[in-house]
Amino acid sequence: MQIGNIDLGENPLFLAPMEDVTDPSFRYICKHFGADMMYTEFVSSDGLIRDARKTVKKLEIEDSERPIGIQLYGHLTDAMVQAALIAEEARPDLIDVNFGCPVRKIATRGAGAGMLCNVPLMVEMTKAIVQAVKLPVTVKTRLGWDENSKNIVDIAERLQDAGIAAITIHGRTRAQMYSGEADWTLIGAVKNNPRMYIPVIGNGDINSGEKAREMFDRYGIDGMMIGRATYGRPWIFAEIRHYLQTGEPMTPLTIAQKVELAKMHLAKSVEYKGVPVGIFEMRRHLTNYFKGLPDFKKTRMKLVTSLDINELFETLHGIVLEYAAFNFL
Repeated sequence: MQIGNIDLGENPLFLAPMEDVTDPSFRYICKHFGADMMYTEFVSSDGLIRDARKTVKKLEIEDSERPIGIQLYGHLTDAMVQAALIAEEARPDLIDVNFGCPVRKIATRGAGAGMLCNVPLMVEMTKAIVQAVKLPVTVKTRLGWDENSKNIVDIAERLQDAGIAAITIHGRTRAQMYSGEADWTLIGAVKNNPRMYIPVIGNGDINSGEKAREMFDRYGIDGMMIGRATYGRPWIFAEIRHYLQTGEPMTPLTIAQKVELAKMHLAKSVEYKGVPVGIFEMRRHLTNYFKGLPDFKKTRMKLVTSLDINELFETLHGIVLEYAAFNFL
């Protein structure tokens, strides 16, 4: 699969852009486990053109993360074009446009999935961005606004005509948010539309190598994007790749391996964001790494309350000692 001049190989696996999740420390871990393409957190076009410190910091990327895209969202064409030009100066490999975020405060302003209510503006904005930047421009979107407007086949054609280099489709409508099951039939309809020639990347409910293999085989998609399934399980990229290559599940990580991974992730988060922010933003990850452990409440409370880096490392080490014989399923 190729996006512009970016060669991603066969059946590439993408880390979905997620606010407050896909920061540099998490991307570092996901790259370690074989993510083929990654994205920054969502970047607000308004925040970027106002030079908001927190927004601008999201543009910081390392060469070791490549290929990587910067994802932008906004509801005004001029602001999005200006933001794309600013983002381009950060030297990502591509610019991605978010037409899929269902969060109320974004969608009700007409940004993210809100653009599904105004397809002409979506196409106009996309075309303007494509014409303004030299990098490949891609789009991430959903099936439609609601059950009565699943118009993704038409939307995908029009965005392709506007010049995008690839499209990622989440198999839900905005009205569904993240409820119910993702519907991959329409993702397949886009991929198998004779008019489509750009890569089509599927997204939604991919949580195992078996599920990934099924979706690749059934719908013929070019790539697969993984989002929520990476929470506390960034090694899912290695699991899926192993299954795609061998047809067998990967040997589960041991408790000791997960502890070492959590330590590495925590150290990277503090290195990047300092104390206490780096610790605050690690809390969701630290507890998710150890889902399924019995009688874990006391240890979990330590992981989500302590602001002492040494105490956190000691707590993590204690998990190895306490659960050495426990096997994850």
